[in-house]
Amino acid sequence: QVQLVESGGGLVQAGGSLRLSCAASGRTFSSYAMGWFRQAPGKEREFVATISWTTYYADSVKGRFTISRDGAKNTVYLQMNSLKPEDTAVYFCAARRGSSATKDLTEYDYWGQGTQVTVSS
Repeated sequence: QVQLVESGGGLVQAGGSLRLSCAASGRTFSSYAMGWFRQAPGKEREFVATISWTTYYADSVKGRFTISRDGAKNTVYLQMNSLKPEDTAVYFCAARRGSSATKDLTEYDYWGQGTQVTVSS
């Protein structure tokens, strides 16, 4: 069991940066693979990035976004640079119990409430 709370979303101009944080509670946090997903209005939730022993990114964010984690703080981050209007979405943090990284959202066990990211042109 783990609880996830995202923060750091907001409004930014195209080309700018934001750093999302996902604060996790749970004694087994360090054994969880973590992921970031996003969902724009009227669209399906889509994979953004994941981290376990390695990292994996959606093609749409490669070279712009970086996922990282700080086990001591029980926090996962998503550094988003060179933001584009099409990055506008609610961003969700997710945790996968005792598993390796995956882009498949159906394989994640726990989800945060989401944080809104809006990129203006």
